[in-house]
Amino acid sequence: MEGYGEYDAVGLAELVRRGEVSPTDLLDAARARMAVVNPSLNAVVVELDRPVSAEVGDAPFRGVPFLLKDLGQELAGHPTSDGSRALARFVRPETATVVRRWLDAGLVVFGRTNTPEFGAKGVTEPHLYGPTRNPWNTDHSPGGSSGGAAAAVAAGIVPCAAASDGGGSIRIPASACGLFGLKPSRGLVPSGPAVSEGLAGSATHGVISRSVRDTAAMLDVLAGGASDGPYLPRRHETPYLEEVGRDPGRLRIAACTASTINPSPDPEAVRAVENAAQLLVSLGHEVVWLDEQPFDDEAVARNFLTTWFAWGASAVDNAKQVTGAGDSSFEPDTLVMAALGRATKPVELVRAIEARQGHIRRLAAFHAGHDLLLTPTTATPPPRIGALNPPRAAQLAQVALLRARAAGVLRFSPIVGQLITAHLGWVPYTQIANLTGRPAMTVPLHWTATGLPLGVQFIGALGAEPVLLRLAAQLEQAQPWATRRPPEHVA
Repeated sequence: MEGYGEYDAVGLAELVRRGEVSPTDLLDAARARMAVVNPSLNAVVVELDRPVSAEVGDAPFRGVPFLLKDLGQELAGHPTSDGSRALARFVRPETATVVRRWLDAGLVVFGRTNTPEFGAKGVTEPHLYGPTRNPWNTDHSPGGSSGGAAAAVAAGIVPCAAASDGGGSIRIPASACGLFGLKPSRGLVPSGPAVSEGLAGSATHGVISRSVRDTAAMLDVLAGGASDGPYLPRRHETPYLEEVGRDPGRLRIAACTASTINPSPDPEAVRAVENAAQLLVSLGHEVVWLDEQPFDDEAVARNFLTTWFAWGASAVDNAKQVTGAGDSSFEPDTLVMAALGRATKPVELVRAIEARQGHIRRLAAFHAGHDLLLTPTTATPPPRIGALNPPRAAQLAQVALLRARAAGVLRFSPIVGQLITAHLGWVPYTQIANLTGRPAMTVPLHWTATGLPLGVQFIGALGAEPVLLRLAAQLEQAQPWATRRPPEHVA
């Protein structure tokens, strides 16, 4: 289909609705695009021989090609690997609630995108499928854990792709690939039926898109409780799509680039926020600058990692139980994470989960006087492929400690500090929204001097999705990004 890459998902659906193109035309165009760019990107790692769709004549996205993330977005009768060799052939018995909602919306699922093992890293370099590369520069990572989704959208395979976010996994890759990404409020989007609350409520599903209206329309599809879910969230009075184009009013926004996890963010990250602040002021908003974050980000990191390690232990044990896999089927970093999780005392896990309430109260107090918090989405531009891998000596030390089952030693090993610095050092700003359940978005307003995207993040109060979408649409109109595409060799 000529011009396929010029449309967003809402636009493609309108072409189908008017009879100008057929769903088959769109699927053929998506597959043709994938054949051109995917060999150099490795964004799509599973292509379905027979695409899956629902027969819904008046659905909002009827006929639009769509890609699922290969993590937590199960399709009955098909494997979902979660990025792990242990689960690569494990056929799932149930379809995830969000996947059913996407299918009921008329989307045509024809493949799955790459993700790190169990989504546990901010880069997408699993041993199972190999690294996904950034369309803006294939020497660099597209971020993670929804890195395959972001690369597929940035390279034009699909205009919008399924993603999820447990510590920044929508916002990090959207930032790294020059795209828009919104993490919804806790409980707004269901996680079932197999999971009640991913990462004790930190994780949620969503999409990565080129246009704000695609994300808004997808949120209309996903939002709302399920009969087998733990929450009955209050729905917004009007469709989220109708917020796009509405005046956000004059917002009071606090900007901050400080981080105790990374005390020296890259100058490009600082510049991204400074430029965004200038744009906001020119649009009539008030911007105030903070010298430090309105929460203890070092405590946030500790609480986040305590929960993350315990969840990692559970993920590995569950995979072993359902497949019979041994340790050799998992990556060394994953086994270290699982060992740390098993070494965590129950009281430590409970304290980490309960400590979230303190972070929630601090953010609530902040939002009582400010509409939004503005930060860089990441502290550095996208890293090079392999740059975050532990040194060879550290990898060997990991294996030795694991073989000795010395989890107690491992807890106090320099290896752990190296893992934390490597994997949170470039993404210290995103976890707070997950722990507190607040909505947050990354907006692609900045490109570095070397041509790599680096987005800015806005965090809102609970239920502030309408405010975020109104502002994002205003920024999209003031400084358009959709026509800005990666270099010709992949675009």
